[in-house]
Amino acid sequence: MSELTFEQMLEESFKTIHTGEVVEGTVIDVKPDEMILNIGYKSDGVLTRNEYTNEPNVDLTTVAKPGDTMEVKVLKVNDGEGQVLLTYKRLAADRGNKRIEEAYNNREVLKAKVVQVLDGGLSVVVEEVRIFIPASLVSDTYEKDLTKYANQEIEFVISEYNPKRRRYIGDRKQLIMAEKAELQKKLFETIKEGDTVEGTVKNVTDFGAFIDLGGCDGLLHISEMSWGRVENPKKVFKVGDVVKVLIKEISGEKVALSLKFDDENPWKDAASKYAVGNVVTGKVARMTDFGAFIELEPGIDALLHVSQIAKEHIDKPSDVLKTGEEVTAKVVDFNEDDKKISLSVKALLAPEPEEKADDDADVVSVDIEAVISSESAEEDAEA
Repeated sequence: MSELTFEQMLEESFKTIHTGEVVEGTVIDVKPDEMILNIGYKSDGVLTRNEYTNEPNVDLTTVAKPGDTMEVKVLKVNDGEGQVLLTYKRLAADRGNKRIEEAYNNREVLKAKVVQVLDGGLSVVVEEVRIFIPASLVSDTYEKDLTKYANQEIEFVISEYNPKRRRYIGDRKQLIMAEKAELQKKLFETIKEGDTVEGTVKNVTDFGAFIDLGGCDGLLHISEMSWGRVENPKKVFKVGDVVKVLIKEISGEKVALSLKFDDENPWKDAASKYAVGNVVTGKVARMTDFGAFIELEPGIDALLHVSQIAKEHIDKPSDVLKTGEEVTAKVVDFNEDDKKISLSVKALLAPEPEEKADDDADVVSVDIEAVISSESAEEDAEA
C-alpha cells in the first residue's frame, strides 16, 4: 500500500461540497462590497453584496464582522479562479418563499419597509422575497404621488402567490377598508341625528366640505356652513381643520352635517328686532330687477322692492344702489313662518305738501234750493 502524500492528506481533510448545498461559514474578512467565508472547503467562499441582499448599496461592513457565522448556499463550486461563489439572499428567498406561502394561506398581515417606489406601485422585501403592491392596492383612494411611502413600514396581505412565475402581489387596500368598516360600525353605534361631534376636514369643494368623523366622511354642504351666506367654502375651510359639527341627517352610510346651531339662529329674536314699523339698517347683499336684498345680519335678508326705494319711479335697483351700500329703511311686513321681511325707504320720506288754493280765484256762491225750484217751474209750464 502506497503512502499518501501531504497534499493528498490535506485534500482529504476538506469536505466535499456541491452546487446548491447549504453550508455554514465563518466570516474571515469583510469589505463594503464582499465578504470572505471559511466554509471548511479547500477554497474559501466569496459572498458579494449582490448575493447578500436585494437592497441596493448596502455596506457589508455594517452587517457582518470577522468571526460571525452564517448559513449560505453554494452558487458555484469554482468561479474559474478557484473560489467558491456563495449566496445568502437566495437561501433567504427559499426560506422566505415558505414564509410568504404560509402568510398567503393564513391571510396573515405582514409588515415590511418600502424599498422602492415605482411608477405603478411599491416594492417591499420580506425575507429577501420581493413583493409588489400595485398603486391600485396601496390605498382605498387614488394616490397620484406614492413617494411619501419611500422607506416607510407598511402593513399588507398577500393577495397573489405564484412562486413558479416569481409573482407575489401585496394588498394594503383591503386592510384599510376593513379597518374603516370596523370604525364605521362603531361610529354608527354611537351617533344619532342632533348630536354634536368633532371631525377633521378631509376635502373642500365648491359645493361643500367632507369631514372625517373617524369612521365615515360626512358632507357639510355650503348651505349649512353658516346662518349667513358663504360664497366659497375654500375661503372658510382648509384640509386638516378640526371642526365641531351638528349631525343633521343620517341616511344609510351617508351623513349630512351642519354648522347651523339652534342657539345661534338669528331668527329666534327676529320678531321683536324687526317688527313692523321698526327702522333698521343693513347692507345691500344682492340685487334683482324687482328689488334689492338687504342683509340685516348674517342669516337674515330683507327685500327692498324697487317701488319702495324712492318716491320717484326707478327702473331697476342698480340704477341707484350698489352692492355693499348701507341702507336705512322701515319694516313694512314681517312673516316669521316664511322668514320674509319687507322694507321701505319710501315710508321714511316726508310726504309732499298739499297744493293750496289760488287766493285770487273767484268765489261763487250757489243757492241750491233756488236752482231746484226754478227747474221745477219750467217743467210745469211746458206740460
